[in-house]
Amino acid sequence: MAFPSGVGFGKDGKPTFWIADREVSGPVHVAFVSFDRSTVDAFHAAALAAGGHDNGKPGLRPQYHPSYYGAFVYDPDGNNIEAVCHRPE
Repeated sequence: MAFPSGVGFGKDGKPTFWIADREVSGPVHVAFVSFDRSTVDAFHAAALAAGGHDNGKPGLRPQYHPSYYGAFVYDPDGNNIEAVCHRPE
């Protein structure tokens, strides 16, 4: 999907990754959709092994929706990187 201020990448008309055009004002939050929870777990472990810092261990985040399973890490530049699975277990 394309908009004047950014684009969304994905398939079947449903973007899973967005990039917006705006001035950089500090760290950003980037989220990647995973198709299963084990990939979210593997993302978190790999990110920590590569020097990232934990910002939320893999787990359910029911405040977003009942099946929201995500993990968050800070990269070396302070960006918040997330992997999330929206599918029920």
